[in-house]
Amino acid sequence: MSSQFTHINAAGEATMVDVSAKAETVREARAEAFVTLSAQTLSMIINGQHHKGDVFATARIAGIQAAKRT
Repeated sequence: MSSQFTHINAAGEATMVDVSAKAETVREARAEAFVTLSAQTLSMIINGQHHKGDVFATARIAGIQAAKRT
């Protein structure tokens, strides 16, 4: 399988590409999600009573870590 994309090899696998010669550009990404949960779970999260702790802080950390890997 051949590909026109430089970051996809002949087997269709992602590969590293040297982009050091490319000019810097500013990019922005946006994401949206819809989460469905019970009213009881939502209440526990809002009131900080969920057994997993501050789930919003955990989500922020996960988002920052994900962004650092992009």
